[in-house]
Formats: sequence, C-alpha cells, structure tokens
Amino acid sequence: MGTEQQAIRLLILDDSQNNAEHLVSVLRNAGHATRAHRVSSVEDLQESLQQSWDLCLALPKTSFMQASDACNLIRQTRDIPIILLLEQADTDASTQALRQGMQDAVPLSAEKLLTLVVQRELSSLQARRQARIAEQTLKEVEKRCQLLLDSSVDAIAYVHDGMHIYANRAYVRLFGYDDPDDLAAEPMVGLIATKDQSGFKSFLRHYQERADQNELRCNAKDIDGKEFPVMLTLSPANYDGEPCTQVVIRVETASADFEEKLKAMASQDLVTGLFNRSHFQEELERISEQVVREGNPSTLVYLTIDAFNGLQTELGIGGADLVLADLAQILRQSFAEGTLMARFGDDALSVLVQNQEPEGLQDTLQALLRQVEANLFEAAGRSVQVTLSVGVASLNENDHDPSLIINRVLRLAEQVSRGGGNNIKIFNPLEELAHEANRGNLIALVQHSLETNGFQLQFQPVVSLQGDNGELYEAYLRLLNAQGEEVPAAEFLPTAQEAGMADDIDRWVVTEAINQLCQKRTTGGQTRLLINLSAASLQNMEMPQWIAEQLKSKRLPSDAVIFQFNDADANTYMKQAKALTEALKSIHCQVSLSHFGCALNPFAALKHLQVDMVKVDNSFSQNLSTPEAVNKLKELIMTLHNQGKLTVVPCVDSATMLPSLWQTGVNYIQGNYLQAPSDSMNYDFTAE
Repeated sequence: MGTEQQAIRLLILDDSQNNAEHLVSVLRNAGHATRAHRVSSVEDLQESLQQSWDLCLALPKTSFMQASDACNLIRQTRDIPIILLLEQADTDASTQALRQGMQDAVPLSAEKLLTLVVQRELSSLQARRQARIAEQTLKEVEKRCQLLLDSSVDAIAYVHDGMHIYANRAYVRLFGYDDPDDLAAEPMVGLIATKDQSGFKSFLRHYQERADQNELRCNAKDIDGKEFPVMLTLSPANYDGEPCTQVVIRVETASADFEEKLKAMASQDLVTGLFNRSHFQEELERISEQVVREGNPSTLVYLTIDAFNGLQTELGIGGADLVLADLAQILRQSFAEGTLMARFGDDALSVLVQNQEPEGLQDTLQALLRQVEANLFEAAGRSVQVTLSVGVASLNENDHDPSLIINRVLRLAEQVSRGGGNNIKIFNPLEELAHEANRGNLIALVQHSLETNGFQLQFQPVVSLQGDNGELYEAYLRLLNAQGEEVPAAEFLPTAQEAGMADDIDRWVVTEAINQLCQKRTTGGQTRLLINLSAASLQNMEMPQWIAEQLKSKRLPSDAVIFQFNDADANTYMKQAKALTEALKSIHCQVSLSHFGCALNPFAALKHLQVDMVKVDNSFSQNLSTPEAVNKLKELIMTLHNQGKLTVVPCVDSATMLPSLWQTGVNYIQGNYLQAPSDSMNYDFTAE
C-alpha cells in the first residue's frame, strides 16, 4: 500500500551501534527510507568514500577521529552534507562547525529539527547534483550547437550592441568576406542598404516587444556595395554567456510572399482567425524563457464556453464555429493589439498578456464576462447566449514551466465550470496548498470510502525467474477523490494512520482481496496473492484470528495468501511483529518482508521473524548498470537464500535489467516492464 522512494545513503560517525540505529529510526519515522553505514575507523571512512553517499551525521568526537577531520577528508573528494550532532544546544560549537565546512549543528534531543535539517540538506544536494548534470549537458549541447552553426547553410550571426560577435561561414560568404574576423569590428547596420538603415535600427530596438513581429524584409549590401533583398529573423539569445541577438538571413526569392502566406496559414486557426494551439505553445515557450531572463511576469488566461457540447448539438458544428468566431472578435476588442491569443481547443480560447500580473487583469476579465453574457450570438438562424469559465495564472520567475501553467489554468477553468460557470478563478498558491494539505478533507474522504466501499484494488504480477509458472500477484490500494482523480497513497495513508483508521483500511483490503482471489480461483489455477498490512496490524493481536475467520468463511486455503509487512515497521515494532508472524504461521499463512536491506544490520530482524519471502528495497534495483551494484544485490540475495528465504526484486522497468537479475539468482521479479498494476489478475504466467 506504500509508495516507493529513493533511500538515503547515510554515513554515521558514532562509536555506539545503538545510537546509530536510533538515528536511522528517527529518519525512517519521518518518512525517509535509509541505507546507513556506521563508520568504525579512519580507514573505514576512506574506503567508504569510494562509494556515493547523500548525508553524514557525525558526533564532535569519536574514538578514532574528530568530526572536523572527517569533514576535511570528505570535502577533498565528495559533496556530502555533514550535520554535527551536539549533546546540547551550543552557539559556539555551531559557529565553529559552520566555519569548518559543516552544513549545520543540531542537538541530539531535537529530533524534529534534525529531520527538517536533513530534508533541507538533501534538497540542496539534489539541486547541486542536478546543476552539475545540467552544466555538463549544457557544455555538450553548446559544442553540438557550435558545430551546427559552423556547418549550417543558413546565414547566421550573433550581434551585441549592433556589433558582430560571431558569424558562420554562410554569413561571411553571403556578404563577400573571406574571414569571419573581418566582420568582428563591422557594425551590422553597415551591411544594410542605406535606404533601409533607419528602419533596421528601429526594428532592432523594438523587435522583442512584439511577439509576432520578429522578421524584417529589407535590402542588404555586400563588400562590393551590391544590394540584394533579404529576410532578417531576429531572436534573443546568449553567446559565450553574454545576452545578444541571433540574426538569421535568408535571401528573398520570387516565392517569398507565397512562403509568408503558407507560414501564416500554418500558425492560424481558420475558424477564429486567432493563432492555433501549436503556435501558441511555441510562443509561450519563448516568452517563458524571456520571463526567466528579464523577470517580467506574464499572465495566462484560459477561457472555455460553458455547456459547449449542448450548444454544438443544438446548433451543429458549423453553428458552433460561428459562435466561436464571434467570441474571438470580442476577445480582440477586449485586449490590446498585439496580445497573443489562440484557439486552444474545440471550446477553449487562450490569451497571454505580457508584463502583467493576474490581479491587474481582473477588471478587464470581469468586463469580458459581462459582455459575452449580454451578447446575442447569431448562428443557424437562431440567437443564443453563452457564458465562460475562466482560469487565470501567472507566468513568473518561480512558475515558468509552460506545461505546468497550462495544466493549472485548465484545472481552474474546470473548477469554475463544475461550479456553474460564468466566473473567473485566479490561481492562489496559498489556497492551493491549503486545499491539497487539508487533513480534514482527506480523513473525510477515507471515512466515506470505507463506509461506501469506495476504495479500489489493483494487482501486479510477481513473476518467477526460476521456471515456476505459479500465479502470484501483489494487491495495491487505490483511493479516488470526488473528481475521479487518484489520491497518492503517500498522502492519505499517513493521515489515516494518524487518525486511527489504518486498521479499518487493512481489514477492507484483506476482505476485498480475499473476495477477488476467490473469484479468480473459481476459473481454475492456484493463484496466490501478496497482501500488504500496515504498522497498525502489526500491533493488533486480534488480526490473525480475524484473518483465519475470513479465510474459513470463504473456504480459501491459508497458503493462498502471503501477508507482507514493511521492514521499517517490523524493526520499529519488533516484539509485536514477532508475535504476529508466529500467529500467522500458526494458521498456515505465509509472511513476507518488504523494503528489505536498508537497516544498519538488515539480517538482525530475520533472527526474530518467521518470514518465507523477502522483497528487497527498490533502491537495490534502481541502478544495476555497474558491476558493484550487481554484486551487492547478488550478495544480499545469496545470504537470504542461505537462510531459506524466497526473494523478490521490485521496480523492474526495462528489459536491460534482466541479464543482471539472472546473475543474482533472485527467485521473483516485479515491475512495470512485466505489467503495471491493473484492475484484474490477467497476466499470462506461461509466456516466456
């Protein structure tokens, strides 16, 4: 029922194994899967630094080294955040730690503060790693772009303050020069015919202000003074890290006007005369880049016609198109000339207003709503009235991803439409956050789903790599909200646990899973099912007796189900887990342990728990591209096999992983490469 996440790779500098285990437990309870290693010597630390780590928690002093010495050693080769753990709050010690290069110093007793600091440092580390990858990628892209520029048949140059800073070979040849260096001190205006220089200077100053006007026809002149007609296309760019203007020059031909008409038709919606969706999205991408560079916000407005399907049925497609065309005309009148407008869908129009925050458009949009509502649209010999649902969001430095903003305004418009339409909703970050994090709503949704049987189960096959064709599936719990959208398990399960509802959810899962398994087995075969139980069931000693009654009432063999617990939960509630697994074994049910391998001593739990199957943590299968990773997984699998445990590797998402998994000797694999979770148990286990 839980969701998979990347495990924290953690180094701990502490002489005490118990203290290290406690730190791992604190992070686990805060929702962080953890693969930890307690450093026992300077040599151990040096050897450990040959691997990749995400975080280091260190006491000021251990029996073998000072935290400051460890910090110096780590910083020589690795970017690993180091958090100093103090016996008590000490300003001087904290200051000294920061001066020595550590990221923070936290009292050992301040566990909540520690988890927040850990989350902050992990986020910062991830950002730094992504920045390094992006920097490397940028360098590679720049190399490829430079090669493309140099070999391009188009005449391309970069101009800064009117002066050439780069020109490719085609550009140099076009103007009759032999060497690009000859253009280095040549202002671009010197390549334009004298009669067109004034217009060119004005165009160069103002081309960025008009989204749809970045091209200019004029006459150029070569080194001998010969004039020829050209089309200039200008766009903002960067060259060697400096902002500049990219200039692409095409020599005009007799077909230039025809090409211009074709270009306009390709970007235009023929019904409304506005831009089409494709062109609008291209311009939105360009303007989003401009927003990031210059910091000036823009506003995206998304308008849908309320009850459009009924209108189309009433008037026909042609009649509905006439309404759209008239609506587009009203839109043109409502916004300034040059505003980017498009038909975004069958019933939707979009507007992008540059250099304007949403709040500044409220009066304009309210006036637009009133005008549309009061207007009588003539179509198919009839007069009709329409209203609009409008979603509005800002495109700014913080939110500049076009796809995110588009999804945001679509969702807002849908909310308005469901509420009756004829209104405007502007994106409010605080309101959105409060809505998504509303604990009371989640609790009510979970309670309602329990009362109305509103949860759903999905099933994913667990497939043998050792020739066993037996059918085994794992059941996953799904929760849909009132809009039919899936609520992530990571959102509702912790809330349900805090509200004391996890036990009720487990019982629903067991009941529904057994019912569906019985139906499946009536068609033949001996299908078995992995059923996940939460920490609440670990602590409920009445659960085994209740399970036995459910199996008996359905006349289902006990070995048809395998009950699975999270390794972290089992370690947290070891005494209860031991008693419960023994009770389940007494009624002949099998037991599985999931997310295995992340504890400091992962095999310690197996000394106390009677489990038949072990599913390793998904972090072991996320990167099997190196021999070291494969060998580590292989060693883990071999040790489990030596203890008589069946093994499962999850998250098998590509065929390239299979050869490595064969090497490890794992019993079962599971993942979207085989089949994603689905509503039915329909996998063909006999297929090779």
